[in-house]
Amino acid sequence: MNAGSGERLQYLEICLNIYPMKQQEVFRALADPTRRAILKRLQGGAMSAGELGAAFDITPASLSHHFAVLKQADLVRTERRGQYIVYSLNSTVVEDLARMVLDLFPSGGARGGKR
Repeated sequence: MNAGSGERLQYLEICLNIYPMKQQEVFRALADPTRRAILKRLQGGAMSAGELGAAFDITPASLSHHFAVLKQADLVRTERRGQYIVYSLNSTVVEDLARMVLDLFPSGGARGGKR
C-alpha cells in the first residue's frame, strides 16, 4: 500500500472515531432508500413533517419511524413551529460524512497504483 492510501485510511479511522456512537447509526440510516429520499428532499431546505409525508406513499407511523432514525443519527434537526415539526438537514454531519467518503479515493481520478 502506498503512503497516500495509508494516509487516507488513517484519516478514515480518525473520522470514524469522531462520532464513535453515531457511526453505526449514520450508516444504518443511510441504508434505507426512503430515508435517503427524505434527505434528498431536505437538500432544498427545511420542510414540515406533513410536506415530507405527502411525497411518500407510507403510513404516518412508518414515516415517523424514518424521522426518528434520521434524528438519532444526527442527520436531521427538528424545530417546532407552532403545531408543526420542521425538519432540516444537519449539514455538519452530512459534510463530514461526504468528506470522509471522498477522501477514501485518490483525487484526479487516479486509480492509486498496484494492489
